[in-house]
Amino acid sequence: MIRKHRAHPLWFAYALHRLSGLALALFLPAHFYILSKALTQPESLDNFLTLTESPMVKLAEFGLVFLLAVHFLGGFRLMAMEWLPWSDRQKTFAAVAVAGAFLVSGLFFLRVV
Repeated sequence: MIRKHRAHPLWFAYALHRLSGLALALFLPAHFYILSKALTQPESLDNFLTLTESPMVKLAEFGLVFLLAVHFLGGFRLMAMEWLPWSDRQKTFAAVAVAGAFLVSGLFFLRVV
């Protein structure tokens, strides 16, 4: 049984913002570890970078950029909710944030592939 508040589109925006933040927080330590290889083990970094040419990694990069754009635009949505008067257009703002995230990550994906 879905609770009534969880059926609301803004609850989806809330959940997506929290999940994107969590995924980015989990990604960052791995990213910093790989970057540290440039200083400590350059040959190991070179071996890792050859893996980045894989289509699956390209698809994962699309997902990463999507998560970053969703989190960034979701933050703007939250600031608008806090600083602007409440209106029925909040659902539209949430939809625009997700659409913008798809646009940004899609453009990144097309330029990378």
